[in-house]
Amino acid sequence: MRLTPHFTLEEMTASQIAAREGVDNTPSAEAASNLLLLCQALEQVRALFGQPVLISSGYRCAALNARVGGASRSQHVSGLAADFTLSDYSPREVARRISESDVVFDQLILEFDSWVHLSVTTGTPRRELLTIRKGTGYLPGLRG
Repeated sequence: MRLTPHFTLEEMTASQIAAREGVDNTPSAEAASNLLLLCQALEQVRALFGQPVLISSGYRCAALNARVGGASRSQHVSGLAADFTLSDYSPREVARRISESDVVFDQLILEFDSWVHLSVTTGTPRRELLTIRKGTGYLPGLRG
């Protein structure tokens, strides 16, 4: 099912772990509605860079989120967050350009210099920028 012109429900809920372990990762009606809002922001990212956004993790049901070690209050569980990369840009460059753009986001996290986490909110976006590296926890801003 297509959520927006370039994003499907299937790609936003895909999980190798869920498939392998038989975890039902079907979103609730509310989470599916949130995924639409998230995909609208991801469409803005796609337009900003002019290339596909490669989703590595979108919606996660609570059981899947716990299985992958996600934060207990992760916005992935609500369908409000995705982790992604772009093939022609480093995650740091992606995070920097999004942070300087008009893309609507609640949190933008450069994670382990390997991917970008973007979340949205149904309320007022905080536009919070964070970096996480092994052993450091979350640090404000896009750290070098």
